[in-house]
Amino acid sequence: MNILYIMFDQLRHDYLSCAGHPTLRTPNIDRIAREGVRFSNTYTQSPVCGAARMSCYTGRYVSSHGAQWNGYPLRVGELTLGDHLRDAGMDCWLIGKTHMKADVKGMERLGLSPDSIIGARQVECGFDTWCRDDGLWAEGPDGPYDTKESPYNTYLKSKGYGGSNPRADFANAGAEGEEMATGWFMHNADRPANIREEDSETPWLTSEAIRFIDQAEGPWCAHVSYIKPHWPYIVPAPYHDMYGPEDVVAAVRDPRELEDPNPVFAAFTGGRIGRSFSRDEVRSKVIPAYMGLIAQCDDQMGRLFGHLEKTGQMDNTMIILTSDHGDYLGDHWMGEKDLFHAPSVRVPLIIRDPRPQADATRGTVSETLTEAIDVTATIIDAAGAEVPENIVEGRSLIPHLHDNKDRKERAFAISEYDYSTHPAGAVLGLEPKDARLFMVATQDWKLVHCEGGIAPMLFDLANDPDELCDLGRDPAYADVRARMYGHLHSWTLRMSQRVTVTDGEIKRRASSPPTTGILLGLWDGSETEPAYSERYRGKAPARPEGD
Repeated sequence: MNILYIMFDQLRHDYLSCAGHPTLRTPNIDRIAREGVRFSNTYTQSPVCGAARMSCYTGRYVSSHGAQWNGYPLRVGELTLGDHLRDAGMDCWLIGKTHMKADVKGMERLGLSPDSIIGARQVECGFDTWCRDDGLWAEGPDGPYDTKESPYNTYLKSKGYGGSNPRADFANAGAEGEEMATGWFMHNADRPANIREEDSETPWLTSEAIRFIDQAEGPWCAHVSYIKPHWPYIVPAPYHDMYGPEDVVAAVRDPRELEDPNPVFAAFTGGRIGRSFSRDEVRSKVIPAYMGLIAQCDDQMGRLFGHLEKTGQMDNTMIILTSDHGDYLGDHWMGEKDLFHAPSVRVPLIIRDPRPQADATRGTVSETLTEAIDVTATIIDAAGAEVPENIVEGRSLIPHLHDNKDRKERAFAISEYDYSTHPAGAVLGLEPKDARLFMVATQDWKLVHCEGGIAPMLFDLANDPDELCDLGRDPAYADVRARMYGHLHSWTLRMSQRVTVTDGEIKRRASSPPTTGILLGLWDGSETEPAYSERYRGKAPARPEGD
């Protein structure tokens, strides 16, 4: 069985028609939901790209792998999905984005050359790379955000698009007469991107995925990682006007959220992004473009799945659809991601297992608490390998797909956020070690612990599903906060760093006494098997002559 691991960047959990969006149509993604299981209660491990993805690729919590923000290197030697799959005899390829930064200093310390096979995999987050393009080709006074060569820009230049950065000038900009209408300015979001639709980012990456599939020899895992519907919010025709202001769902927000708010929430809503997305004119421009980007993604899923069917591979390919985090889009007076309300921290997750063992669950929706790192464990399990629980902290979802009655249910889900390099940290005057948040969520409650002596946030998900009333400082809910802190405390006590020795190895050592001559606590040797002390019995050897 092959595994197609598809990730969209910044796709909200509720912006799919199968998830109940009232006007957005996503028939091709819906098809996978009908043929698989949609997990409706899935949390990302961090509401920021880099940290979330490093958890997806390692199967570990953010505080376990340590790459807690965009641009923070994933330390050299951290085991990733590619390492686990290659041990199981499966190739693991990247097609698209990782947002991973290599631990160059660590590689130099260990003498690992990036030109070697091992070094190249360290640089590319453990993947063999078919095509990596993080889509971060912005430019400013300090130079480009990403200094690597963009394969997508190379493609555009081969198609005749001019300039040094056609992604910025064409794929993510419209035109107003002879003037560029950049997608960075949200008032341009309703303009069509100045590019042929077939040359835009999402179709280009789909073409790369198809090229990979056509030459691949199984079994393989392909991580097809799209940059869209991530900002800049601009999309080519015909998707730019496929949806309009009338399709914009009312913002989930209440003025009372801004009355005596938690200081962390106030710092984020008071920033430039929060102030922008609090304006209805911004939402009425951006959200239709965001929906158009999703519609284009869905059409490309139809193209990709059609190719699998045409080549006879649909019936032997597991398909996983998810995202790294969501997008506030003005809900809770915020834009982008960053905090732990559902629009930001919950992600879509749909898994289609082609094997007959999954027939009983096809078309179902599972409300079990799941985490992004569970996907890592699921892929390892699907590849036929044992999930190394001393390393991978996620849980395989195969038992849920196969309706196994012995499946384990999570009591709570965890997400983390180190915002020390975000402007909100400076606004709050926090030291880097204190600009950290920890979310613990059950089916009925969500608590956000704020380091730095700041009060927690608490939401009653059962009676306030929109998370509009923060009960974090309400004396009446002290017992609930204590219970949620108990969950968080039990999570902090997890064994997360003993990655080189498995529980099985420890049990084998404990059940088999050592026979290497280390004999402790003996009085005369009668307390143990004679063979263990045989080396130390018998006639004493002669001493050498002399003083």
